[in-house]
Amino acid sequence: MSHHQIKRGVSLYSYQEEYFLRTMSLEDCIREAAGIGAYGIETIGEQMMPGFPDLSEDFYKQWHEWMAQYGTTPTAHDLFLDTQLYPGRYLTESECLASIRRDIDHAAKLGATVIRVIVSTPPEILAASASYARDHDVKLLVEVHAPFHMDHPWIQRHLDQIRRVDSEYLGLMPDMGMYVQRIPRVMRDRAVRNGASEFFADWVCRQYEQRPGREALTLPTEVKYMGGGPADIAFASAAPHMVFTEPRRLLEVMDYCHHIQAKFYEMTTDDDGNDVEYSIPYADIVDVLIEGGYRGYLSSEYEGNRHIQDAFEVDSVDQVRRQHRMFTRLLGESA
Repeated sequence: MSHHQIKRGVSLYSYQEEYFLRTMSLEDCIREAAGIGAYGIETIGEQMMPGFPDLSEDFYKQWHEWMAQYGTTPTAHDLFLDTQLYPGRYLTESECLASIRRDIDHAAKLGATVIRVIVSTPPEILAASASYARDHDVKLLVEVHAPFHMDHPWIQRHLDQIRRVDSEYLGLMPDMGMYVQRIPRVMRDRAVRNGASEFFADWVCRQYEQRPGREALTLPTEVKYMGGGPADIAFASAAPHMVFTEPRRLLEVMDYCHHIQAKFYEMTTDDDGNDVEYSIPYADIVDVLIEGGYRGYLSSEYEGNRHIQDAFEVDSVDQVRRQHRMFTRLLGESA
């Protein structure tokens, strides 16, 4: 195994089901992540910090006590820029900048060094926030989230601005949803429970594997012409929102990548008894990250819950644990 400086972490978004049902508290989520050696903690203020963004100093004091108690490190805060916050108009540039600065202040108070900038954020607004980010020692990383990918014109616009500003405080946060080789099985099965036929569910999955990306845009029309019903068409319409691109493309932008959202939908077991992700080729991805000298966190982001919660009990804790068993193996760590 090659030497590397890749670290493991968890976006607490992964535990959203348990947090929503009140079977896990914010502290429980932190404790669970630390228990599996995933010491990097990524957070969403709106989701698990009641009162955000107006949090008390007592909250931040408690937060740092938890970090010390569990040996964890705040990694990233996930920013949302609601440009349509007010009915009938978009936020002005100054309002956008004020919103981002508010999130930078929050991240700095948490001790996080990274902010996930949602992909819809205008590149010019991100660039204009660089100096404030530098002053607070927080990196602003635009999330490259499917169906966007590294060669998408919108991401290229962001890269143009990042290169123009030439600041170490601007960069990219690749979301591993860019590398969905096959439609997640949990999504396919949910579509069938929603009324899609087995025939069309399997047909859409096969077509996606043969032509992911833009070529999948016609799948809904094709299913309609073939006689598919509303549930069949709905499933076909979901396919173009996923994408598979070549993981080695990361090598060309690795210098801009300082945090990774390790999205996954379903951990399963391969023929050798290893934990693997059903849809995303993590072995290939981790090899590329090691080759490229990536030094940040792999931050788990479990999104399978929404596809099974109608019929099965969600166990996000087990799913995240299994992903980290996979990471432990792929990174050459001792179990």
